Amino acid sequence: MESIGVLLMCPMYSYLEQELQSRFNLFKLWQQPPSKITEFLKSNQRTIKAVVSNARVGVDAQLIDSLPNLEIVASFSVGFDKIDLKRCEEKGIRVTNTPDVLTDDVADLGIALILAVLRKICPCDGFVRSGKWKDGDFGLSTKFSSKPVGIVGLGRIGSAIAKRAQAFGCSISYHSRTQKPLKPYKYYDNIVDLAKNCSILVVACSLTDETRHIVNREVIDALGPRGILINVGRGAHVDEPELVSALLEGRLAGAGLDVYEDEPEVPEPLLRLDNVVLLPHVGSDTVETCNAMADLVLANLEAHFNSRPLPTPVI
Repeated sequence: MESIGVLLMCPMYSYLEQELQSRFNLFKLWQQPPSKITEFLKSNQRTIKAVVSNARVGVDAQLIDSLPNLEIVASFSVGFDKIDLKRCEEKGIRVTNTPDVLTDDVADLGIALILAVLRKICPCDGFVRSGKWKDGDFGLSTKFSSKPVGIVGLGRIGSAIAKRAQAFGCSISYHSRTQKPLKPYKYYDNIVDLAKNCSILVVACSLTDETRHIVNREVIDALGPRGILINVGRGAHVDEPELVSALLEGRLAGAGLDVYEDEPEVPEPLLRLDNVVLLPHVGSDTVETCNAMADLVLANLEAHFNSRPLPTPVI
């Protein structure tokens, strides 16, 4: 398969890059000057048959149309919202992602964000490092155990978060497109009602046209001044200006965010708030999970080019 051209959209996990380099004819798009990309794609359009993208850099219709021999897009991510699935379907291009292998890490991080916000872990760390502890105690934080937790999206990751929160004695409720009859949690068909009935709202759904800005002012106000918002889904799930306003005005107690609408840009006011925990989209970024994700990308590519069933097809 060394002659098969694979286009890597941006720098990714080194193990994945090395394995792609050893198994395929690898092209690294980011190494091309912006002014030369069109020429580069035209020169290699017959060779490139696969594209590897991730949650940050997707594959749009323009790129798809510029690669007439493209057969498969493999996402180094569970999300595929930045891939033009409609155009891929029209052209018969397969699309894969990396589900399941990252579920535990993202769920773990969701719980970590809840604890970090409620127990003020980051401000406490700064308090000790600055020497202020010598002058007096830090003050009080908020308990997590037994708090009602609402989850937006009860898929693999949402279910894993629910299981972990239950271990803290939390009651669980959720909102999703459809009720999950086998899940023992209270279902709300309206996200506003879910927000009204929980103290912690965790966003863990896929990003679609229907879920874009699903957390808006009405939802935030329903969550209220004692509630906290946790987002381990996608940044565009949350109306960021409304979130910033609510935090600045005290209409929301706090937030824990691993994702943002315009990554790596983060709304500047959030940087000044000590009731907000900000992470750089690292939900699945452990050595173990990134190895498993990379292996799944490679397995999908090798299965496709050997005419075998894809391990994790999207289309």
